[in-house]
Amino acid sequence: MAGLRLGPLLRYVDWESGDRATVWVEADRPCRAEVRCIGGAGGGFARTFQIEGHHYALVPVTGLTPGAATAYEVLLDGRRVWPLDGSPFPPSVIRTPAVPSDEVTVVFGSCRWAAPPAGEHDPIGPDALDALAAELASGALPERCRPDVLVLLGDQVYADRTSGQVRSWLAARRDLREPPGAEVADYEEYTRLYWESWTDPEVRWLLSTVPSCMIFDDHDLIDDWNTSASWLTEMRAEPWWQERVLSGLMSYWVHQHLGNLSPAELEADELYAAVRAAPDGTDVLRRFASKADADPTSVRWSYRRDFGRTRLLMADTRAARVLEEPSRSMLAPSEARWLREQALDGHEEGAYDHLLIGASLPWLLPPLVHDAESWNAALCAGARGRRWARFSEALRRRSDLEHWAAFPASFTELTALIAEAGGEPDSGAQAPATVCVLSGDVHHAYVAEPVYAAEPTAPALPAQSAHRAGSAHPAHLADSAHLADSAHLADSAHLADSAHLADSAHPADSAHPAGRPGPQAQVFQLTCSPVHNAIHAILRLGFRFGWSRAGRRLGRALARHGRAGRPPVDWRRTGGPWFGNQLMTLALRGRAASLRLDQARFAVGAPGGGTGGGAGGGARRNESGHGAGARLATAEERELTAHRDPSLSGG
Repeated sequence: MAGLRLGPLLRYVDWESGDRATVWVEADRPCRAEVRCIGGAGGGFARTFQIEGHHYALVPVTGLTPGAATAYEVLLDGRRVWPLDGSPFPPSVIRTPAVPSDEVTVVFGSCRWAAPPAGEHDPIGPDALDALAAELASGALPERCRPDVLVLLGDQVYADRTSGQVRSWLAARRDLREPPGAEVADYEEYTRLYWESWTDPEVRWLLSTVPSCMIFDDHDLIDDWNTSASWLTEMRAEPWWQERVLSGLMSYWVHQHLGNLSPAELEADELYAAVRAAPDGTDVLRRFASKADADPTSVRWSYRRDFGRTRLLMADTRAARVLEEPSRSMLAPSEARWLREQALDGHEEGAYDHLLIGASLPWLLPPLVHDAESWNAALCAGARGRRWARFSEALRRRSDLEHWAAFPASFTELTALIAEAGGEPDSGAQAPATVCVLSGDVHHAYVAEPVYAAEPTAPALPAQSAHRAGSAHPAHLADSAHLADSAHLADSAHLADSAHLADSAHPADSAHPAGRPGPQAQVFQLTCSPVHNAIHAILRLGFRFGWSRAGRRLGRALARHGRAGRPPVDWRRTGGPWFGNQLMTLALRGRAASLRLDQARFAVGAPGGGTGGGAGGGARRNESGHGAGARLATAEERELTAHRDPSLSGG
């Protein structure tokens, strides 16, 4: 008899027809997977396909009723395997939107270490996804706050920082004294990461009942994946790297990418057809991954989802990079064109009220961090000669200097696209109400808003540095030795941001000019991470300092030294910083938008909880696997489209 190894995950729900969805499952042997809706309102089936001895199916579900919540079961070869026997959770449902709909609630975040097994101490506090699941399952979450889609912006698994349980499993499989040690080495080991992460009882139920959109970031492959050309050259010289990268791309395609696609896109996908047609699709998928690694332009991981009057563009900011000078860029030219085409598709006719750009790496960082990254990019490109270039390349790779700011031409291009999509004055376009860049990566949360300059100035870099890489960590700049933290503290530092040290007014040396008001839409950088991870106290101070007047001035001094020029916009932090395990919720209702930030806390009396500490509170999971008293506490709630400061974007 076939058993359910992993899933189900409710992935795609159609917002055009309101009557279709897809459900992903992994079985323990070849079988016929079926989704059966309770009451006979729709269903579907698919045969499993095989990759490396694992058996998967993406089941198309049709015949759903628009504007309804339909409970469903999963059957393998006719035997019900979901819901699990004795499950304490409500039935999994597929919620379909009314058609047409101009309302959607989006919950997003990034960076999730799997929570430890039941009864084990969790040093980084309750998992925000566990807390969200508990609130949904108990009915404590108001209906207006229920997510229509969960957007996971990277680091869904950590291939380079495995848990104690996974390390023990790896040690029983191979000698950890040989590279890559306790990191993941092949496809089978990747499947263990997904199994660990997605069999968490709360997360398993949550993903079965809330549709999800996903994109990778670096830790899905390795920390600082594709930082620079020299980084890639050194990694390709490692004997274990080729298997790692192929397995990472293969497992991402199976576990995350397929579910991002619509039924129509799946129908037209030649790779998906070839894998399903083969008795064993491993070789087909492996050839695809090998080509994708050798030529990133041969595949598109980016995708678009329309939720009524809201458009989500999920951009690949990792695999799609161009690393070689002089054309270094965050996005390959074909990816940049795709992003522009999708953002402007129907723009003149007002095709959407809200544009969401999902980018794992923040567009707007704390000013000090931004300037440090652009300074580093300029020096790496030779602005101060070879000695500075060698020093700066080493610094970039030690300090994770790889955000949009480290690719100055890409930063400028994205800034211009956001202004155009937001409806520039006198453009004749019907402007959306908001343009929001959704990001994670930096292990804290904040809101930033730009002010567009009257005369944008391109970075004064040598020609070959037009597209530069980097992501800064103030603490890393001070101590490139990754300041203490065995887990993800060094990485969680992804340099500076947040803190309201004297940031409420434009500092004297900011780039804010009087003049052109910028796009008509309100523009926001919304950054939220981690879902379940940590950040060292000294890095918190670094992020705070990055927003301060002193931090801004230090950043400008660095930029002047590197002859990096000023960015085409100024920006201010208007919310945060917030630290802890957390999620942001963006509620879009017509042309109105509101934002809420919820943090995972312990209920009073819960083990390790007391009155509800944050990350690091010492969480324990109870015997059923549930987060012990985990709940969501709202740290911020605001209307984004009301009572705007006219000095900010869209004033």
